Amino acid sequence: MDAELNNFFKYLAAESGKIIKDYFRKPITIDNKPDNSPVTIADKLVEEKLRELISKKYPQHGIIGEEFGSINDDAEYKWVIDPIDGTKSFICGTITFGTLIALLKNEEPIIGCFNQPILNEFLIGDNSKTYLNDVQVYVKKTTELKDSILLTTDHRNIKKHRDIESFNYLIDQVKIYRNWGDCYGYYLLATGFADIMIDPIMAIWDTAAIIPLIRGAGGIITDYYGGDPLKGNSIIASSTQELHTKVLEILN
Repeated sequence: MDAELNNFFKYLAAESGKIIKDYFRKPITIDNKPDNSPVTIADKLVEEKLRELISKKYPQHGIIGEEFGSINDDAEYKWVIDPIDGTKSFICGTITFGTLIALLKNEEPIIGCFNQPILNEFLIGDNSKTYLNDVQVYVKKTTELKDSILLTTDHRNIKKHRDIESFNYLIDQVKIYRNWGDCYGYYLLATGFADIMIDPIMAIWDTAAIIPLIRGAGGIITDYYGGDPLKGNSIIASSTQELHTKVLEILN
């Protein structure tokens, strides 16, 4: 991984983490966006800070952010920002949230990072390798559903967006099922603590950083139907191809 970019990602994570720590488990105003999802002052301040730092260092690059839209859409390089992925978890005072930052080149994610500032966990990957706090990490090599740990963000989202009966059947096939989701579920997969992570609905800022992280740790990631995860609007990530194939067959 390019050393300059690696250091810049760390800098972005550190600066955004300072803001998040100031608001974590503190009284905070919660607003609703047009889609009725929550947003806080922390989400907005983090994205503003990241956009400022990126624009200063790479003024020719594009930026796509969850809270403030896009600039330089035609740029070869574009940054994708989710200032707090898992705002609901953040509001509830839990630790299953994080900041997601990705760098795209010609619309393909080449580097992604996840930062959990409360736990001081910085995960960065480039599709070939993934590192947690500078130590390389790998997915587990689970191949059987009966031995696997399945995660999702919110069970109700499955019923809302996909076939709930197929998903419930999948639950019956695995060893452990938990709703430890948002970006933290993908962190657990990339670091060898989970085997399958599924989200039935995703946006580009949810997905872009996850792709290089999972692939760099040796995992498989597609949309719900086995297609390009960045072009789809859903995610299935697994620790092995054998497991991934079985999950796709059940869900589809």
